[in-house]
Amino acid sequence: MSNTGDLSKQGESSAGGGTVIAESAWVLVLFCVGCGAGIGWLVTVLAHWLVTLRWAPFKGPAKLLTSVPEPWLGVGAAAVGAVLGLVVGFVAVHESLAVRVSRGRVVLRVRDASQEFEGDEIGLVVRDGKQLVLLGADGMEIAREDCGLSWERLAGAFAEHGYRWADEDPYREEFRRWVPGTPGLPEGADALLRARAAARKKGEQDADDARELRGELLRLGVVVRDEEKRQYWRMPQQP
Repeated sequence: MSNTGDLSKQGESSAGGGTVIAESAWVLVLFCVGCGAGIGWLVTVLAHWLVTLRWAPFKGPAKLLTSVPEPWLGVGAAAVGAVLGLVVGFVAVHESLAVRVSRGRVVLRVRDASQEFEGDEIGLVVRDGKQLVLLGADGMEIAREDCGLSWERLAGAFAEHGYRWADEDPYREEFRRWVPGTPGLPEGADALLRARAAARKKGEQDADDARELRGELLRLGVVVRDEEKRQYWRMPQQP
């Protein structure tokens, strides 16, 4: 297999017998830059409107902002917005999922980390809401990643290389909502779910902890899926 660095390629491409699907970095960054510049310009329009009102929140900052003469105000606001958009764009590219599919292997890459799976490990590839899920032949989950890629392109790529695809999780009805002290969980799973719930409440700052705890639960044979702030779990039946 070629180096996983190939996943830095953007869009959809074929190389070394595999198909790479990833966000187009330039399109995403330019979109964010354009949105940032547009928002910056809209801020100046809003500031000009606020100073005409008898009373309005942030009227003081609006007066300060509109004291800058044109065209410097509009140009400066758009430039600041564009720079912020550039930062957001690079972060979005860094956080986005890239997928490489070949008949013998699947590679998922997020941030600077990649997961590799042999083709015979994967029994089913599933779209579960906005997440891409890989299931083993026994129904055990082996990967779950947030996904903003084209589902049509992903389904086509996996089918082309001989993988089974499902547009919804066939085990969805088996999930049960977790509450502290839920019976039926293996020893230690309830504590891990408690810790994961606490990590998820903290948001992005503890996202890596929540991800690591999901892996610990999988090692205990517990599959977890999230709906808003709720956690649901299931345990694949042993053959």
